[in-house]
Amino acid sequence: MADPKRWQIGLVGYGEVGRILAEDLRQQDIKVAAYDIKLEGEQGAALKEHAAKFGVMLAASHAELTAKSDFIISAVTASQAVPVAKACAAAINQGTWFLDFNSASPGAKQRAAALIDGAAGRYVEGAVMTSVPPFRIKVPLLLGGPGAKELEPLLNAIGFAAKVASDKLGVSSAVKMCRSIMIKGLEAMVIESFTTARAYGVEDAVLASLTETFPAIDWEKQGAYFFQRVIEHGRRRAEEVREVAETVREAGLTPWSAQGTAERQAWVADLADEGLFGAKGTKEFARSTDWRTEADRILAKIKR
Repeated sequence: MADPKRWQIGLVGYGEVGRILAEDLRQQDIKVAAYDIKLEGEQGAALKEHAAKFGVMLAASHAELTAKSDFIISAVTASQAVPVAKACAAAINQGTWFLDFNSASPGAKQRAAALIDGAAGRYVEGAVMTSVPPFRIKVPLLLGGPGAKELEPLLNAIGFAAKVASDKLGVSSAVKMCRSIMIKGLEAMVIESFTTARAYGVEDAVLASLTETFPAIDWEKQGAYFFQRVIEHGRRRAEEVREVAETVREAGLTPWSAQGTAERQAWVADLADEGLFGAKGTKEFARSTDWRTEADRILAKIKR
């Protein structure tokens, strides 16, 4: 179908990113369906409520969603990128576009592409270059693969901010992964540094020194934001950074920094799952404007 506004779009993954994309696509009266393995779990009721509110059809399986879609977006956790491609390949129609939105290594993207293309679908890798919520569907998106140039104008016609990075698979993901070494690593370092500084009562001196060295950064505000994002999305971030570590290994290096980042992100996610930062799904969860509140909770926990 040439006109993307007439596509039936299938979203695999109905988490934060999937719901944002669904909302922005439905505002254009584009037909959207979604499937998520969490639909039958504890989060199922909230996901179903959101789908009903925005007119998103829900599928019962990967196969059902794939068979009815002209364009598929895979937006799941990094570890599920290849399994989702395999599940969708079993039912994909010839020529159906498959945009891999996941933060996976170049090698994982290449394996997913082989599955989709081998089933006569059209795989394009996508690398999301910053946090989705502030930009929503307009989040900067790098495309890669033989079909990227053809898909780019179709995506942009329905609101995306896509740009072709390369016709070679893996290039877009390499850019994303290398960026994540820095960004996700900085998140982990801020949590470790700020919490330790709080424990010694030297946080004001540390922040003053950081401001002197990097005056363009509001370290109070940035610290609060990093704490919020890791508390809320640390599990997904840890999976992504494990893919980052795999990317480093694929380059022939030992991923010492990435491995440490993944462990710190997962550690915070474990604390969040224990309810340390409040009940998930509530407006209060991970929403403190002062990172010290969350650091104090962490310190109280580890000193018990």
